[in-house]
Amino acid sequence: MKLSLILNAHEINLEANENDTLLDTLRSVNLLSVKCGCMEGKCGSCTVLLNGKAVPSCLIPTPLAQNAHVETLEGFVETDDYKDIIAGFESAGIKLCGFCNAGKIFAAYELMHKKIKSEKTDIMQIINSFLCPCTEPSQLANGIAFAIANSHRRTLHKNTRR
Repeated sequence: MKLSLILNAHEINLEANENDTLLDTLRSVNLLSVKCGCMEGKCGSCTVLLNGKAVPSCLIPTPLAQNAHVETLEGFVETDDYKDIIAGFESAGIKLCGFCNAGKIFAAYELMHKKIKSEKTDIMQIINSFLCPCTEPSQLANGIAFAIANSHRRTLHKNTRR
Protein backbone atom coordinates (compact mmCIF):
# COMPACT_ATOMS: atom_id res chain seq x y z
CA MET A 1 0.00 0.00 0.00
CA LYS A 2 1.06 3.61 -0.53
CA LEU A 3 1.27 5.62 2.66
CA SER A 4 1.40 9.42 2.73
CA LEU A 5 2.27 11.11 5.98
CA ILE A 6 4.22 13.90 7.61
CA LEU A 7 7.22 12.17 9.19
CA ASN A 8 9.53 14.26 11.34
CA ALA A 9 8.19 17.45 9.69
CA HIS A 10 8.69 16.14 6.13
CA GLU A 11 5.89 15.09 3.82
CA ILE A 12 6.73 11.64 2.51
CA ASN A 13 5.22 8.74 0.62
CA LEU A 14 6.13 5.19 1.57
CA GLU A 15 5.41 1.75 0.32
CA ALA A 16 4.19 -0.26 3.28
CA ASN A 17 2.56 -3.56 4.00
CA GLU A 18 -0.97 -2.94 5.26
CA ASN A 19 -0.56 -5.76 7.80
CA ASP A 20 2.52 -4.17 9.37
CA THR A 21 2.55 -2.08 12.48
CA LEU A 22 3.78 1.49 12.46
CA LEU A 23 6.85 0.17 14.31
CA ASP A 24 7.67 -2.13 11.38
CA THR A 25 7.15 0.62 8.84
CA LEU A 26 9.29 3.18 10.67
CA ARG A 27 12.13 0.72 11.21
CA SER A 28 12.00 -0.21 7.51
CA VAL A 29 13.03 3.37 6.71
CA ASN A 30 15.93 3.24 9.21
CA LEU A 31 14.31 5.16 12.06
CA LEU A 32 16.11 3.19 14.72
CA SER A 33 15.05 5.23 17.74
CA VAL A 34 11.79 3.30 17.41
CA LYS A 35 12.81 0.09 19.16
CA CYS A 36 11.15 -3.30 19.16
CA GLY A 37 10.58 -4.17 22.81
CA CYS A 38 7.68 -6.00 24.40
CA MET A 39 5.30 -5.76 21.40
CA GLU A 40 2.48 -5.16 23.89
CA GLY A 41 2.70 -1.37 24.22
CA LYS A 42 4.01 -1.56 27.78
CA CYS A 43 7.75 -0.88 27.61
CA GLY A 44 7.84 2.57 25.98
CA SER A 45 10.68 1.69 23.61
CA CYS A 46 8.57 2.07 20.45
CA THR A 47 6.76 5.27 21.47
CA VAL A 48 6.22 7.93 18.81
CA LEU A 49 4.05 11.00 18.54
CA LEU A 50 1.05 10.35 16.32
CA ASN A 51 -0.76 13.63 15.69
CA GLY A 52 0.85 14.98 18.85
CA LYS A 53 -0.12 12.08 21.12
CA ALA A 54 2.39 9.61 22.54
CA VAL A 55 1.48 6.11 21.31
CA PRO A 56 3.15 2.69 21.23
CA SER A 57 3.90 2.20 17.54
CA CYS A 58 3.93 -1.58 18.01
CA LEU A 59 0.14 -1.48 18.47
CA ILE A 60 -0.71 0.95 15.67
CA PRO A 61 -1.61 -0.61 12.31
CA THR A 62 0.33 1.18 9.57
CA PRO A 63 -2.82 2.25 7.67
CA LEU A 64 -3.82 4.43 10.65
CA ALA A 65 -0.82 6.65 9.90
CA GLN A 66 -2.23 7.64 6.51
CA ASN A 67 -2.16 11.47 6.30
CA ALA A 68 -1.02 11.67 9.93
CA HIS A 69 1.81 13.57 11.58
CA VAL A 70 4.34 11.12 13.00
CA GLU A 71 7.35 12.18 15.00
CA THR A 72 10.15 9.95 16.19
CA LEU A 73 13.10 10.89 18.39
CA GLU A 74 15.18 11.48 15.25
CA GLY A 75 13.01 14.51 14.45
CA PHE A 76 12.08 15.49 17.98
CA VAL A 77 15.69 16.06 19.11
CA GLU A 78 15.71 19.24 17.01
CA THR A 79 12.95 20.91 19.06
CA ASP A 80 12.99 23.29 22.01
CA ASP A 81 10.67 20.87 23.82
CA TYR A 82 13.36 18.19 23.63
CA LYS A 83 15.92 20.59 25.09
CA ASP A 84 13.55 21.42 27.97
CA ILE A 85 12.94 17.73 28.64
CA ILE A 86 16.61 16.75 28.56
CA ALA A 87 17.51 19.65 30.88
CA GLY A 88 14.73 18.56 33.25
CA PHE A 89 15.94 14.98 33.19
CA GLU A 90 19.52 16.08 33.87
CA SER A 91 18.31 18.17 36.83
CA ALA A 92 16.68 15.03 38.25
CA GLY A 93 19.79 12.91 37.63
CA ILE A 94 18.10 10.77 34.97
CA LYS A 95 20.40 8.93 32.61
CA LEU A 96 18.98 7.85 29.26
CA CYS A 97 19.69 4.16 28.72
CA GLY A 98 18.60 3.92 25.08
CA PHE A 99 15.83 1.37 25.64
CA CYS A 100 12.88 3.36 26.97
CA ASN A 101 14.04 6.86 25.99
CA ALA A 102 11.11 7.45 23.66
CA GLY A 103 8.58 6.46 26.32
CA LYS A 104 10.12 8.79 28.91
CA ILE A 105 10.66 11.71 26.55
CA PHE A 106 7.26 11.56 24.85
CA ALA A 107 5.47 11.09 28.20
CA ALA A 108 7.14 14.32 29.31
CA TYR A 109 6.14 16.01 26.05
CA GLU A 110 2.52 14.97 26.43
CA LEU A 111 2.37 16.30 29.97
CA MET A 112 4.08 19.56 28.96
CA HIS A 113 1.33 20.20 26.44
CA LYS A 114 -1.69 19.36 28.56
CA LYS A 115 -4.01 22.33 28.89
CA ILE A 116 -4.32 21.83 32.64
CA LYS A 117 -1.52 22.14 35.17
CA SER A 118 0.25 18.78 35.37
CA GLU A 119 0.06 17.58 38.94
CA LYS A 120 2.20 14.78 40.33
CA THR A 121 -0.78 12.36 40.10
CA ASP A 122 -1.09 13.12 36.35
CA ILE A 123 2.62 12.54 35.92
CA MET A 124 2.56 9.26 37.86
CA GLN A 125 -0.45 7.99 35.88
CA ILE A 126 1.31 8.49 32.57
CA ILE A 127 4.69 7.10 33.61
CA ASN A 128 3.04 4.07 35.19
CA SER A 129 1.50 3.28 31.80
CA PHE A 130 4.83 1.87 30.57
CA LEU A 131 7.68 -0.07 32.12
CA CYS A 132 10.91 1.83 32.59
CA PRO A 133 13.56 -0.53 33.94
CA CYS A 134 16.30 2.08 34.36
CA THR A 135 14.64 4.96 36.22
CA GLU A 136 12.73 5.06 39.49
CA PRO A 137 9.18 6.39 38.94
CA SER A 138 9.62 9.20 41.49
CA GLN A 139 12.88 10.27 39.82
CA LEU A 140 11.17 10.27 36.42
CA ALA A 141 8.23 12.25 37.86
CA ASN A 142 10.71 14.84 39.19
CA GLY A 143 12.46 15.02 35.80
CA ILE A 144 9.15 15.59 34.04
CA ALA A 145 8.17 18.26 36.57
CA PHE A 146 11.51 20.02 35.95
CA ALA A 147 10.93 19.74 32.17
CA ILE A 148 7.48 21.29 32.51
CA ALA A 149 8.96 24.14 34.57
CA ASN A 150 11.67 24.65 31.90
CA SER A 151 9.02 24.80 29.20
CA HIS A 152 6.94 27.33 31.14
CA ARG A 153 10.01 29.53 31.73
CA ARG A 154 10.96 29.39 28.05
CA THR A 155 7.42 30.23 26.96
CA LEU A 156 7.15 33.12 29.43
CA HIS A 157 10.54 34.44 28.36
CA LYS A 158 9.56 34.22 24.70
CA ASN A 159 6.24 36.00 25.34
CA THR A 160 7.84 38.82 27.36
CA ARG A 161 10.38 39.53 24.59
CA ARG A 162 7.62 40.37 22.11
